[in-house]
Amino acid sequence: MSGTSAALQPPADAVKPVRHPDAPAPGELLGAHYDQCFGCGGEQLHGLHLEARAGEGVSITAEFTVQPAHQGAPGLAHGGVLASALDETLGSLNWLLRTIAVTGRLETDFVRPVPVGTVLYLAAEVTAVAGRKIYSSATGRIGAPDGPVALRADALFIEVKVDHFVQNGRPEEIRAAMDDPDQVRRARAFEVNP
Repeated sequence: MSGTSAALQPPADAVKPVRHPDAPAPGELLGAHYDQCFGCGGEQLHGLHLEARAGEGVSITAEFTVQPAHQGAPGLAHGGVLASALDETLGSLNWLLRTIAVTGRLETDFVRPVPVGTVLYLAAEVTAVAGRKIYSSATGRIGAPDGPVALRADALFIEVKVDHFVQNGRPEEIRAAMDDPDQVRRARAFEVNP
């Protein structure tokens, strides 16, 4: 992305990201990391219901359909909803690294309006890792994976421990997620949200 702030430029000692050996296989649907997540959760009535698939290397593709509840101006997606879709997509990359991380910074360029009813195709990749910092970028396209670019983003995620969520989340939701007998769902519940 041109004009990216200095905070999103990886330092000289950054390394190329390495896909975790236990990461989902390319093409595999990642599924919701938490049922109540606004971005990917199936139990969120007005959520994005974004579906992400593992790609090659440390990349993913995702898509969602802009619903009437996602409007900002009449008939057009709200910019905050589009930024949420980018954030969800970029955050899902951390599952390929098997790293718990939260959004530290997200810079978004809105290139063209996205009408209600549009399927937005997103592609994201981790570009570099420097200590606890994970640098990534994403593009959203209208109507097809090679359709017109509607938005772009660069992001910085910061690796955290599960304690970050335990200390800052509402106790009843934290307890319910921690008590989930499904070990993978339990781990994924704490994977991407700040």
